[in-house]
Amino acid sequence: MPLRRRAAALAAVAVTALSALAAAPAATADTASPSPSATASAPKPKLPAGLYGTADPTYDGVWRQSYALLALTTYGVTPAPAAVSWLTGQQCADGGFPSYRADTAKACDPKLEDTNATGIAVQALAALGGHDAVTAKAVDWLTGVQNADGGWSYNPGAASDPDSTGVVIGALAAAGKDPAAVRKGGGGTAYDALRGFQFGCKAKETDRGSYGYPTDGKLAVNAKASADAVRGGAGAGFVVKPPAAGTAAKPLACPAGAADRAASTDAGAAWLTARLAAGGDHLTAVTPGADTPTPDYGTTADAVVALAAAGHLAPAASAYGWLAAHSAQWSRGNPAALSQLVLAAHAAGADPRAAGGADLVQQLTNLGPRPAPAASASASAKKKDDGGSSAASTWLIVGVFFVASVGVGFLLSGRRRNRPGA
Repeated sequence: MPLRRRAAALAAVAVTALSALAAAPAATADTASPSPSATASAPKPKLPAGLYGTADPTYDGVWRQSYALLALTTYGVTPAPAAVSWLTGQQCADGGFPSYRADTAKACDPKLEDTNATGIAVQALAALGGHDAVTAKAVDWLTGVQNADGGWSYNPGAASDPDSTGVVIGALAAAGKDPAAVRKGGGGTAYDALRGFQFGCKAKETDRGSYGYPTDGKLAVNAKASADAVRGGAGAGFVVKPPAAGTAAKPLACPAGAADRAASTDAGAAWLTARLAAGGDHLTAVTPGADTPTPDYGTTADAVVALAAAGHLAPAASAYGWLAAHSAQWSRGNPAALSQLVLAAHAAGADPRAAGGADLVQQLTNLGPRPAPAASASASAKKKDDGGSSAASTWLIVGVFFVASVGVGFLLSGRRRNRPGA
């Protein structure tokens, strides 16, 4: 049974990867590189043409490809046709996307199609433009697998969860559909489903406003679920513009509690703001068996986007500032991690080309095929600004292999760690 099918197992994988990264020696600026001996024996996996990154794409191929295309398109980089065609080629005949299909000549196994891969693919292809037929078919698949409570599960047929529901809300919005108007058989809406995961006035005060992830029929307070639910409650996808004027989030008003979607979303944002402040502008996770928490970079980036989507710029900007100063080692060579940071910077009104002295957009660009001609000039100019040497390119390639083993762990921690049990 895939690891992504068990929330507890995936959470362990996620925090283990984060712990390993936190324990590794700190990188010196952006010029450090692994020793030749460390990379000489590293196997070079056979990867599909056009794919971003070098890690095994089995569990995250469509996810990281879509994330990369979203981030690059947001900053004016025109992805190579091979990168886009690789993504569109992953779609199944019924419109859904799996995490990865190695042989696109074979029919898809419907049990392997998932709402997360499909939802982020819709967002990426809608942002690129010119793929209306693909996105329309994918949206039809998504609406067809909606649960009666208005939400979505990772794989169709399971109970709804806030993470998957948030991703699909973003996909519907990107495709021009009002998520509030999508009801299967007259059931609930996606926003109804999200509110069902929120801890209200009966919860202890420190948990009020947060969202839980359902495991074995019970809800447990979860920062990742809270960030995804707040972003979804705001009706947003992964690309969020910084709010023009930030406001302070209002905690859950008890004894009345959240009365509508806006109040519910704001209460979730207030809980995230408090958690970020308690952690020193970032969220943390505790590795099983450890006594001290370690930084949760991915969920912190998710929280930045969620808070900006809900209209709260100040805490979003503060959290991104922490990420810009501390996440270089975590994100290096990892296309999904870099994409998260690029889009977090966008939401916080920051410049990802100057994140702690690094150019995150260029780093991400270098992990995939050469951009289309329209973007080549700007990419070349930026390379020149960064030194323009072949040594820099060599370092990037070496760096990718150095973190290849971390890539899947991170991606599972971000999107796959919170999945319902089989």
